[in-house]
Amino acid sequence: MGDLEGVDFNSLINRLKSSSPNVGCVLLFIGFVRSEGANGGVVKELDYEAYGDLAKAELESIVGDAMKCDGVYSVAVMHKVGRAFPGEHTFIVGVASKHRSEGFKVLREIVERVKSEVHIWKKEVTDKGEVWIPHKS
Repeated sequence: MGDLEGVDFNSLINRLKSSSPNVGCVLLFIGFVRSEGANGGVVKELDYEAYGDLAKAELESIVGDAMKCDGVYSVAVMHKVGRAFPGEHTFIVGVASKHRSEGFKVLREIVERVKSEVHIWKKEVTDKGEVWIPHKS
């Protein structure tokens, strides 16, 4: 968790695919700040907050569960904490797997679990005001 501004996607892909000679695919999910807010306003910024060590432990647990899945060789999960602006990436999940079918399944499960289980909140600041949004959105 932290700032994702300097993420080197080529290095991330190479790290994931080098985890096993049996890697058949690397799948990436990249979440961005949308320009349209939940209340219909124009997003000026999002402010992500996390419940420190608890959020980190929850992420580690999700990654650990994913690594137990057959055909999964490597997993990376990164989430922004702090201010983010429209177009900025805020959530990255990478999965290296033997086949795309298990890779897609695990990737989706990780994304959904992070959104529903990890103690991360965001305040959306738009031209219509501010609102705290549960991480599920």
